[in-house]
Amino acid sequence: ETHKHKKMSKPKKKKKRILLKIGSNTLTKESDQISRGKIEDIGRQIATLQDDYEFVIVSSGAKVVAKQFVNLESTYSEEINVKQALTSIGQPHLIRIFQENFRELGLLASQCLLSYSDFEKEESKKNIVNTINILVDNGYIPIINENDTVATDEIQFGDNDKLAALTAALLEVDLLIIATNTFGIYTAKSFKNGHPETITEVQNFSDLKKEVVDNDKSSHGTGGMSSKVVALEIANKADIETWIVNGLKDNFIINSINQKTPFTKIE
Repeated sequence: ETHKHKKMSKPKKKKKRILLKIGSNTLTKESDQISRGKIEDIGRQIATLQDDYEFVIVSSGAKVVAKQFVNLESTYSEEINVKQALTSIGQPHLIRIFQENFRELGLLASQCLLSYSDFEKEESKKNIVNTINILVDNGYIPIINENDTVATDEIQFGDNDKLAALTAALLEVDLLIIATNTFGIYTAKSFKNGHPETITEVQNFSDLKKEVVDNDKSSHGTGGMSSKVVALEIANKADIETWIVNGLKDNFIINSINQKTPFTKIE
């Protein structure tokens, strides 16, 4: 009678799923190198929150890692191919840094490389969802980046913001957190005055568009605030709550959840 005791086991509590998007600025703490301390900070928070939340990560930063190792010579090829070659060198290192730091905290990480074309085909969309669900159900944190060796879009789409929003929509996550180097989106007026004030809640998306000034073209990534607006629009249409938080600060996820820090919330 083996099936009897199965019925008695408690049903697993449904966790809220967060898609966390980390830009290059956050990962490097605005330096020229990936900050292991920042990756540890992210891992520590995930470990603390893991009873109630499950995480999927979209992470930039492969190019930055590669630049720590190499300076590519290129006499015959376009800039985009140099960037693609750099990400090809940096991506395995980036995942290794995540895996090493996460492992010390008892967390498991896996790599998923996606292209924009994957979001246009029904079958590949199904595969993405099923694969990520299997990983998460088995305690792995999928770390997603764009499949840069074949992609030509990342350079135009801006630092994985759009990729994060498309993935969040596809997975129907409970919350999309975009970690960047500002306390959310500032009002245009306050930013020009040099005393940035965070727009804490956005109910009407078209109002937000008027406020956004491209004030933070990031130093490593390709995303500024305007690339975030494209992403926010995708998430908004898919009915996914999105927070834009300052990832440079320690404990930024937990502090946002506990309302201890200013950030922009788009419902």
